[in-house]
Amino acid sequence: MAKYLISFPSGALLLSEEDLQAASDASHAVVEEAKAAGVWVFGGGIDESVPPVMVAGDGTVTEGTYPQTKQLEGGYAVLEVPSREAALEWAAKIAAACRCAQEVRAFHYDPAS
Repeated sequence: MAKYLISFPSGALLLSEEDLQAASDASHAVVEEAKAAGVWVFGGGIDESVPPVMVAGDGTVTEGTYPQTKQLEGGYAVLEVPSREAALEWAAKIAAACRCAQEVRAFHYDPAS
């Protein structure tokens, strides 16, 4: 089984308050379906009210982030499924629920974990 990251940026959710509640309800239903299917690993949204920090190898903490991840926000799900095709099927369910397209990325398999 491979793990896949399915995600979308916050800016992709251009919904009215009413539609946002309906999307939230539909998304929670897909999460419950994924849990029941045994493919749900983890998911959630980035708390954009909490600024990111960088932690160096010596433990030094500084505010900010890598320049290329400055816009890291939105919602994420990690699923463990038997194939890329299965990941794409789940991404389609999430996209329909959230009412926005989803990006799908595969994690490298680590035999040591």
